[in-house]
This record gives sequence, structure tokens and C-alpha cells, in this order.
Amino acid sequence: MRLSPRPLAMAAVGLLAVTVTACGGSSAEDGESLTVVMWGGSAQSAHVDSYVAPWAEENGVEVLQDQPTDYAKLRAQVESGKVSWGVVEAEPNFTVTACEDGLLEKIDTSVVDTSALDPQFVNDCAIPNLQYAFTISYNTDVFPDAHPTTWAEFFDTEEFPGKRGFWRYATGGIFEAALLADGVAAEDLYPLDIDRAFAKLDTIKDDIVFYDTGDQQVQLLASGEAPLVQAWNGRVFDAVKQGQPVANEFGEHLLSYDQIAIPKGYPNADLAMEWMGHFVEDLEGQAADADATAYSPVNPAALDLVADDVLPQLPTAPENDDSRAIVIDYTYWAENYDAVSERFNEWLAK
Repeated sequence: MRLSPRPLAMAAVGLLAVTVTACGGSSAEDGESLTVVMWGGSAQSAHVDSYVAPWAEENGVEVLQDQPTDYAKLRAQVESGKVSWGVVEAEPNFTVTACEDGLLEKIDTSVVDTSALDPQFVNDCAIPNLQYAFTISYNTDVFPDAHPTTWAEFFDTEEFPGKRGFWRYATGGIFEAALLADGVAAEDLYPLDIDRAFAKLDTIKDDIVFYDTGDQQVQLLASGEAPLVQAWNGRVFDAVKQGQPVANEFGEHLLSYDQIAIPKGYPNADLAMEWMGHFVEDLEGQAADADATAYSPVNPAALDLVADDVLPQLPTAPENDDSRAIVIDYTYWAENYDAVSERFNEWLAK
């Protein structure tokens, strides 16, 4: 079972505690606080500002932050009985195994109404907090006219010359993209044919550049070093706002999502659960987060509140949702991450 931390993809290096003290109310005066732990960087700031801080201010709760999520640290806190982390953003394959291992609190559905959420994004210990896409992103200077719109075209280095960028991470969509490029139907992807995926990757291995962080992803793309990158739609959205010559192609995008969970034994677990219940119904907060990040809200009703100029950049916008290839199956990855990662690392070293 995988409990290793995700690479620092969303930003942030090192752990940094930040305090945001809410104004008003009596709860904070009584020492009530909520510690929020996410992947860090501008994305964490947007999440907290959009849908944690307003609730905290209204209820007089002190919000503490730490970053980035670290699975080994979460486990150590729980096993030592000294849990300081409250709401933690994590990958779905981690929450599945951590829930089975008793590291997370079970969701109290009398407090957290999950009926508005897609059930495939919910498990006994976690609910989703955002949806994002692995897109075919491209440099608009290198490809001002035609660019790949399918993974088969992404793998076609003759028709579309240039390096390809992939995340150096097993659950980063590289195997799903390879199989789609090789002609596997979306509905037949899982369980993944890893042998076939590696064979397809071998055909372009010399043209692949791997990145480890979101910053590297954008640098490769914007500089033209890798004018085609399998990217997170939100990072490309942010680069576009900064005037970089990049764009998202949502054809055959792979939909993913992050979740939030509460470590077992957190002293203010009831308060954390109360916030989670609020979050599910906080359409304005989810829409504000989408406006800032281009990551989709998890309550579909919040889409109606997203800014008109941002909506087309969300993976679940109607026109993009129709072009989706798959939702990544994290139940599969919870069971197969270790074995596939070991083989992936061996392949990278050859």
C-alpha cells in the first residue's frame, strides 16, 4: 500500500506554517482552530481564501496552515497520537489505502451531505475538493495553426515535431495517454495493460522530457524546449494569464481530482467535519476558487457562478466535458502504484 508523498507538483518546497486568524466570533477566543494542509503555493492560497477563510471569519475560527501534504508525516502523527493536521488535501489512491489502514476519520454523512457529489469521487474517509485535467498543452508559437487534439497525434512526432513533456510520476496520466494513443478504447483502459503502455512509450522515449514540478512543466512548454506537454490545465491557465505562449487542448483530456480528509485523532475533528459539510454546499466559495485556479468545483451547481471568461478553461465545462477521455481510476492505482512505480523507475534508468 502506497504511503509515500506525492512529488511537489503544485508548488511549495519545505514545510511552512502560516496563520490566518479570523475576525469576530467567540470560538477563536475559546481556542477553537482548524489546521489546513494542502500542496502549497498559489493554489493553496486560492483554496483557503475562497472557501476556508470566509467560513472561519463567519464562525470565529482560527485557521492555521501547513504545506505541502506529506503522507509519511501524516502517518507519524496518527501513530504517535499527536495529530496537529486537520483538513488535509491528498490524492485519491492515498486516501483509499490510508482509510483502510485506519489513518483517517470516517466521513460523518449526517454532517457532510455527499449527495451532490459524484459518488466515484467519494470514499469512506474523503470527499473531493477540486477536479482538474491532464491536457494536451501546446506552445502557441510553435503550433500557431494545427496542434495535436488526440493522444495518438501527441505521440506522432513526424506530424508534430518536438519534444514531449511528461510528469515523472506513475499516476500522472502517462500510461493512460500511451494506451489511448495506441488505440485502446477509453472504456477498456482499466486494468491498464502496462506492457503495452511501455511498448508505446518506447516509440517516443528519445523525444520525452520529464518534469518533476509544475514550474518545470510550464518552463518546458513556454520556452519551446518541449512544445507539447501533458499538463495540468490550471498551471497552463495561470501561464496564459501571465502572457506565456501556451494553451490547453481539452481533446481526450484525462480528468483527475484531489480529495480532503481528516487524520484519525485530530482533536478538532468535529470542527473539521463541520467545515467539510459547509464546503460541499458553498457554491460561491467553490466558484471563486475555480475563477482563481481553473480547477473545477466539485458541486456541479457551482459552475453557474463561475466567471464567463474562465468557464471555457474548466475541464468540466460542457464543451470540454464532452471531449473527456476518462476519469482516472484511483482504485486501480491504490492497488498497483508500488509495482508500476518500481517498473517505471527501472524504465527511466535504462
